[in-house]
Amino acid sequence: MSSDTLELLAPARDADIGIAAVKHGADAVYIGGPAFGARAGAGNAVADIARLAAFAHRFHAKVFVAINTILDDGEIEEARRLAWAVYEAGADALIVQDMGLLEVELPPLQLHASTQCDIRTPEKARFLQDVGFSQIVLARELTLDDVRRVRAATDPARCTLEYFIHGALCVAFSGQCYISHAHTGRSANRGECSQACRLPYTLEDPNGRIVAYDKHLLSMKDNDQSANLRALIAAGIRSFKIEGRYKDMAYVKNTVAHYRRLLDAILAEQPHIRAASSGRCSHFFTPQPEKTFNRGATDYFVHGRQTDIGAFETPKFSGEAIGTVTRLGADWFEIDGDVELRNGDGVSYQPQGSKGANKLAGMRINVARRQRLHPNELPADLKPGMTLYRNRDQAFERTLEKESAERRIGVKMSLAVIDDGLELALVDEDGIAAKVRQKTHVEPARDAEKALASLRSHLGKLGSTDFNTTQIDLAALIFVPVSAINALRRDGIAALVEAREARRPRLSRATPAEPPAAYPEKELTYLGNVFNECARTFYRKHGVELIADAYEADTTPGDVSLMITKHCLRYSFNLCPKEAKAWQIKGINAEPMTLVNSAEHLTLRFDCKACEMHVIGRKR
Repeated sequence: MSSDTLELLAPARDADIGIAAVKHGADAVYIGGPAFGARAGAGNAVADIARLAAFAHRFHAKVFVAINTILDDGEIEEARRLAWAVYEAGADALIVQDMGLLEVELPPLQLHASTQCDIRTPEKARFLQDVGFSQIVLARELTLDDVRRVRAATDPARCTLEYFIHGALCVAFSGQCYISHAHTGRSANRGECSQACRLPYTLEDPNGRIVAYDKHLLSMKDNDQSANLRALIAAGIRSFKIEGRYKDMAYVKNTVAHYRRLLDAILAEQPHIRAASSGRCSHFFTPQPEKTFNRGATDYFVHGRQTDIGAFETPKFSGEAIGTVTRLGADWFEIDGDVELRNGDGVSYQPQGSKGANKLAGMRINVARRQRLHPNELPADLKPGMTLYRNRDQAFERTLEKESAERRIGVKMSLAVIDDGLELALVDEDGIAAKVRQKTHVEPARDAEKALASLRSHLGKLGSTDFNTTQIDLAALIFVPVSAINALRRDGIAALVEAREARRPRLSRATPAEPPAAYPEKELTYLGNVFNECARTFYRKHGVELIADAYEADTTPGDVSLMITKHCLRYSFNLCPKEAKAWQIKGINAEPMTLVNSAEHLTLRFDCKACEMHVIGRKR
């Protein structure tokens, strides 16, 4: 991708959601294939990827296919064949985690480094650029200063920097979480994360005292970089990624439309950069990201460490606060808020008492009469004084169930009279041109005004196409049968579509540097995620001398770091030795703490120099 373009990159659980993402403004879509995607439950047939690519390419938007799990020796060949299949289906790039794939014959598709590659340092970013990755997604934990350092170490002409701007946050550095495999045998690096981070835990200090009870202490709020887009652009980010290959259609429509509007406003201010695809979007609703699934918003570490990043109370979607319960009846309750509620809305609340601690409950409103609400069933634990939240806005959801956007490419038309008929010239907003001619009888117009209106009207009838007219030039006011004008317009659009496909930008595969770039380290522990012999060959070629098995090989014994995270529970509960005042930390040091969930005990160790927390445990 050119360094003077901005890319809005959207997730797609399936082809229909991907098509909706393009309609609502995505410049590129990432999607899983039939296997080897880091979201095992979001696979798609190759035929569906072809259908998505055919639609996206009409707007010069791209389709990236995730083949981003680590692979065992028996899977490398199957993954290679899949790469060729999605290439033939029209995919524009492969998103890869396993370096073993770079040792087999892949199709001439551009390679993108997955978030699972854990790209936190300038050295690793430069290495990935030099071995042939054209786009790399940086770790979510990086600050603006970190991004600037990565940009300074890489070449904007060779490597695009991608950054997550919205959606769920993995608490661990991506690719560095093994709790799921240790506890259930389901590996996050193989697309089957059990999401242990969303479970409730009790936090105990080194003396067994409870610091926090039954809280979702590893559950983060959701990422929202809406306010930081300009700063990220200035730091060197050119691809803006929305998380969510498990998310539904409404989430994708709403979120893509939100960021499309924000980025279009920035593009209007900065004419030296442009969108990475064609067309302008019209949205038939006002995007409101808070209306679709989220756990609250945080911009995480982009401006440095901050306290309020956790969704400790619940990992579910609470929704917007709508008021407090004031009265209860036999089958109704009243609230004191002034939000207009509707039949079918969903509301949630936090039950009180030890049995309901941190558990979100909810109900559907059957009938809403002003502030008196009749739910489908009145909960026994609903009490006066409780705060209520709306987590389903029925009217908003219904809007998103319909056609909620259209995307059109601007085109200028010029109609001229030639010796034996008419010539229609078309130029689209990308400067791509087409001309068509038609032999027909042409007469001077008797009624100039009527002729002008008729010509403009019939040339501009582009409703079933991807185009809209931005300008129509007429060399002369003439009378021509409507059928002739309509046929000329249809032929002209068909010729323009053909010209656009011929001129569609293709992403080229980068050539690795020679001699082979040296990996930043000489030794790889289980954290290197090396799971096959091809990956071993790759790393040896790049100077790594000692290579341990991936944790998924089950050869790493005893207690190890099952999760490495920038999130720090000492910091969250004002126990950080670096931050607290001297009188607050008397007697406190970096001794381990413990997370308890039922019979599970996980030791927390704190690397204060790196400002990281390690969750220690072993395979069951």
